[in-house]
Amino acid sequence: MNMKTLGIQIKDRRIALKIKQQELADLAGVSINTVVAIERGTGNPCLRTLLSICDVLGLQLVTKLKD
Repeated sequence: MNMKTLGIQIKDRRIALKIKQQELADLAGVSINTVVAIERGTGNPCLRTLLSICDVLGLQLVTKLKD
């Protein structure tokens, strides 16, 4: 999964939950600019940031690590 696809999923879930971007940012402990960039697929967030956002939205983040 690339960042654009992940961003779309995060945005769709946020909208479904009727949470504004600023609310998501506040609840996840990140800046609004971070949320906007992730939703657009242009951000390069650290894993901790993605986990925080997914936790707020009730999403599960599954990663695949290569050797």
